[in-house]
Amino acid sequence: MIGANLRDGVILLGFALAFVLLFRKLGLGATLGFLIAGAVVGPQVMGLVGDAEQKMGIAELGITLLLFLVGLELNPARLWRLKKDIFALGLLQVSLCGVAVAGIVWLIAGFSPAAALAVGLPLALSSTAQVLPMLQSAGRLKTPFGERAFSILLFQDLSIVPMITIVAALSRAPAVPNAPPGWLLGLYTVLAIVGLVASGRFLLRPLFRLIGNLGEREMFVFAALFTVIASAAVMEALGLSTALGAFIAGVMLADSPYRHELEADVDPFRSILLGLFFLSVGMMLDLHAIAERPLFVIGMALMLIAAKTGIMMAIGLAFKMNWRPALALGLLLSQGGEFGFVLFAHAKNALLIEPQAASLFGAVVTLSMATTPFLMMFTRRIRAAPVARGEGLDAPKSDGASALVIGYGRFGQTVAQMLIGQGITVSLIDRDPEMIETAGTFGAKVYYGDGTRLDLLRQAGAGSVQLLLFCVDEDQVDTALLHAVREAFPNAATFVRAYDRRSMVKLKDAPMVGAFREVMESAVVMARGALAEVGVDNDEIARTEAAYRARDIERLKAQAVAGDMHAGDAHLIRGRLEQAGESG
Repeated sequence: MIGANLRDGVILLGFALAFVLLFRKLGLGATLGFLIAGAVVGPQVMGLVGDAEQKMGIAELGITLLLFLVGLELNPARLWRLKKDIFALGLLQVSLCGVAVAGIVWLIAGFSPAAALAVGLPLALSSTAQVLPMLQSAGRLKTPFGERAFSILLFQDLSIVPMITIVAALSRAPAVPNAPPGWLLGLYTVLAIVGLVASGRFLLRPLFRLIGNLGEREMFVFAALFTVIASAAVMEALGLSTALGAFIAGVMLADSPYRHELEADVDPFRSILLGLFFLSVGMMLDLHAIAERPLFVIGMALMLIAAKTGIMMAIGLAFKMNWRPALALGLLLSQGGEFGFVLFAHAKNALLIEPQAASLFGAVVTLSMATTPFLMMFTRRIRAAPVARGEGLDAPKSDGASALVIGYGRFGQTVAQMLIGQGITVSLIDRDPEMIETAGTFGAKVYYGDGTRLDLLRQAGAGSVQLLLFCVDEDQVDTALLHAVREAFPNAATFVRAYDRRSMVKLKDAPMVGAFREVMESAVVMARGALAEVGVDNDEIARTEAAYRARDIERLKAQAVAGDMHAGDAHLIRGRLEQAGESG
């Protein structure tokens, strides 16, 4: 038994590694690689690994862990802020998509209205296990776009209980003795949520505080996994969503001092189990059902994607989203979801659909999941086209500001905040529409545009400002641009954010007041704090800092003259500074 499990593990991990690397290289994402790898090793192709259902049962813990980690990112205050998106956007998406897809199933498959509804409602759900990692890897989970997508997915998890209740109400099977009615399931949901909230407040926090005081890191791993699995087990015992239970547990620990430790401990398990989940989905793909009715499966998958994309885009437009992000949201949520397999099983047990139909629509869900990376890749140019030109974002204009900050990322925000703190009026420019939208939620007015263009700078009032601060990342600002800026706006004092030492060397002849490496000062501050922590007195710290800065300046000069990054190596600090030696 152990030998067979080891053999299955080696095969699954080997094929997953090969296919995921290939699909990542092709820009198609890891999910599709896992799905194809599972289909290839599964019983219907090479037959190398079997018992996909058992592996799916274990792998579903990956979804549970994923929702726990998402919960850790959302403290209750932030979750309360998202209530409109959760209960308005989410409700509209689930209800409208569910009814529309049920209508398509009724028309195309010839099902009874009850059976069409039992299939259409699950197809309205999207894949949390696929969408959230895509948002995380793109760094968009905490943006307004990502929060809307997450809010809809969260409502979909909440809607599983009502859907099970609807399927039970439509059931043609004999009544199960002692089965709880739908209203009782709803009451269980409320009680379970209240119980988990109370447990998080009065049991989990003291537990993690105790473990933190003991300093036993391994116990954090045990406690984190216990928290996730226990909350999921409680929900499963009540017939509710295990992922929802883990999410609530995460939210309750989101503002605890142990959040980052928990994330670091749980994330490796999440990654492995989520990969296994998609492998299992690929293994369970019924290729015989697709081979028998290929046009039906492909046609239903395409109609499902088109219907959900169109409806979600219309909802987004109704909520005053621009059409490009509304389209992106529709495409991102257009696939069927993993909970569809669970609800199809309920519909089959309720004698609403035949087992063959459950296999067919399971294949539709899997095929729709496989299309998402392609859809997002092929529509990238449409979705990412500049939206400021006629799409609601304001172009720069002269507003009488004394300073012009180009680039409103983490660097530019700090610069602008300090200037504003001294009563200096600031005009802000950035070319990332998402950054502009996010800044707007904090009350900052950021104009859209490429701040390295002279015509746009002139339009923004650079000719009348005292300060011109380029805070854009990487090496977007070069010597030629700065010469042109000085000629066009001679009265503006120019400052530049430099990426690293090489950037500083390239800017050695540029006409500017100063260039500043983006991590230099924060690194110096950290070093000062570290020296103070180990007992170095303030005068000695100041002397060390001054010596380092003096040597760094000399090293930069040598590198700039020679054009060689090793030219200034003699100025590196390689040992303890003597008391009488360097004074900076």
